Amino acid sequence: MAKSLIEELPRIVSEGRREAAQILERLSSGTQIGLQTNELVLPSKDVSGLFKGSTPQIPNAFTMAGGNGEWMNRLIYGDNLLAMQALLAGDAQTGLPSLRGKVDLIYIDPPFDSKADYRTKISLPGTDIQQKPTVIEQFAYADTWEEGTISYLKMIYPRLALMKELMSERGSIYVHIDWHVGPYVKLLLDEIFGKENFSSEIIWKRTTSHAQRQSFGIIHDTIYFYRKNFAEYKWNAQYLPHSEEHINKYYSNVDSDGRRYALDNLTAPGEGPSRIFWGKELTPPPGTHWRYSQENIDKLCEDGLIVMTNNNRPRFKRYLDSLQGSIIGGLWDDIPPVNSQAKERIDYATQKPEALLERIIKASSNEGDLVCDFFGGSGTTAAVAERLGRRWITCDIGKPASLVMRKRFIDQEVKPFLYQSIGDYQKEAFRNNKRYKHVGDLSQVVLGLYGALPFTPEQTNDRNYGYIKGTRTLVMVDSPNRLTTAATIRKAVEAKASLLGGDWEKVVVLGWNFAFDISQAIQKYENSNVEVLVIPPDLLDKLAKKGFKKLIDDKSVRFSSLQYLVAKPLVVKQNGDQDEIDVELENYVLLSPDNIPLDDKDKEKLQQVLERDPLSLIEYWSIDPDYDGATFRSTWQDYRENMENDNDPLHCVYKTRLRVAHKAQRKVCIKAVDVFGFESQVIKEV
Repeated sequence: MAKSLIEELPRIVSEGRREAAQILERLSSGTQIGLQTNELVLPSKDVSGLFKGSTPQIPNAFTMAGGNGEWMNRLIYGDNLLAMQALLAGDAQTGLPSLRGKVDLIYIDPPFDSKADYRTKISLPGTDIQQKPTVIEQFAYADTWEEGTISYLKMIYPRLALMKELMSERGSIYVHIDWHVGPYVKLLLDEIFGKENFSSEIIWKRTTSHAQRQSFGIIHDTIYFYRKNFAEYKWNAQYLPHSEEHINKYYSNVDSDGRRYALDNLTAPGEGPSRIFWGKELTPPPGTHWRYSQENIDKLCEDGLIVMTNNNRPRFKRYLDSLQGSIIGGLWDDIPPVNSQAKERIDYATQKPEALLERIIKASSNEGDLVCDFFGGSGTTAAVAERLGRRWITCDIGKPASLVMRKRFIDQEVKPFLYQSIGDYQKEAFRNNKRYKHVGDLSQVVLGLYGALPFTPEQTNDRNYGYIKGTRTLVMVDSPNRLTTAATIRKAVEAKASLLGGDWEKVVVLGWNFAFDISQAIQKYENSNVEVLVIPPDLLDKLAKKGFKKLIDDKSVRFSSLQYLVAKPLVVKQNGDQDEIDVELENYVLLSPDNIPLDDKDKEKLQQVLERDPLSLIEYWSIDPDYDGATFRSTWQDYRENMENDNDPLHCVYKTRLRVAHKAQRKVCIKAVDVFGFESQVIKEV
């Protein structure tokens, strides 16, 4: 008989505690997760076809430290467990020190329901398709719910433990949850943060009652509010304006100057001594005491704020205009969910209203504080934090969520922020796999799955090379521990000319992770008969679950090509001390439809769109007119929902004119993200 969830809790806690400890130990040993900066975004969306204003002057991305240089907010795409490890370690590339003990407020809204449909609807010209989660997302969701609530709690424990490490001593955390797992998560929160640091259980009424035949309707979510240290925390009480009914009922007295007031009780429970009111000693009723000291009572009498009633009882004269309103308690029934007509709606399934986050952020942080959301979703936490003058970091494992957030922040014209990703997914997967301990062993497996034969040790001691039997095709497998770059392609071309005497007709490069300029390198070597293919990102997981032989037999492993962007030659015209640069996209080639998680019928629809309108697949594109080869500074953006210029929700504008300071030579980098989240870039030199 299977153990109950209560019986499983000790094991969940023990394993979660051990996993968190191992992560922290790895960080202290110098083995660290890295963040890869994809974009430094300076929100400046296209509104007229012309670049509005001059290129903003910004600090160098490599000097942005949390205390020494200018702070940069961050949107991170990737698993939050890895993102938090990177933040605890610090991001040396952008000058960010360790954020251990530096985060003032965390709000998370993790997924609730194991049966939720995580597909994303994508509208394309003439058709709609349903994108299933990416491979990384699929396994994240599968692992989260494999054993139901047990798996969910295993997922959340080490993440909550790392959040505690990030929190400052005055920090707070709000965990937004629903009935599926709420009570069990509360037990974990008590274990991690301490029952004594539990502050409030907030009930948010998110919908009106709906028909339930056999039970009461579930109309609320729960938000658990904990502090890192109950003896030292930030708290700003929040108020609601008094209702007219409340005012008329309790503030019915009116002074000669028109000020409304109520007569309040001056006692509280618990025995206490008598006090002097207006020269008369009065004893409090049995079981009570006077709320104020004699010194304060004298001051209130002097100010005319204590009056004697007809039955000779002192009362406190509380003026309505001296109050901010009614202090908000733990039942929040005044904030409706985001409805279909709301201005803030961005058509994201789990979007939470800004008013909800505004209340939380105002209550538990001050201007300049650091607010984090590690299940970023639609980006509401970061959007509100920005508006309220807080610093922020948000993270999500979903590609669609990352796209939605980036566009939302640009729409809001937030301060410049970094868009980053975890650059070590395959590295982590390889390190954690129990089957292959050496890169060479894994390379031999990949060669076999591709249909290539490995060379013998006598032929070459490099186990990353193989060949297709009966052909003159050389195959090179790159390491999961690094990015496949232009240097990798050059090495493969050199091997084609020299390995075992050369005379190879073609070389195929199989890579796990790719540098963003890889399409540029592929085009550079297009006459060298080199082909670059993607190793399926779920391969290690499939090998663990199915094994090599079964994968060979069912032929389910597919190696797909990369996508690339084509731009027309730039047109540059000098106008005084400025250059006018016309940038125009020409084509977008998506060569890997098999690598996209779509049903077969949607793959057919996609193929039709590819043939008639390939540029419509571009969801977002941006330009750095002064690319330094290291940090992409996005100083112009357009995306499909930006309709201020073209009134077309299904297309970007594909041509623009940039006005920038004159330079004799410059590199213009153009980056595009398609509707599936694939990124590509092209560099033009002028």
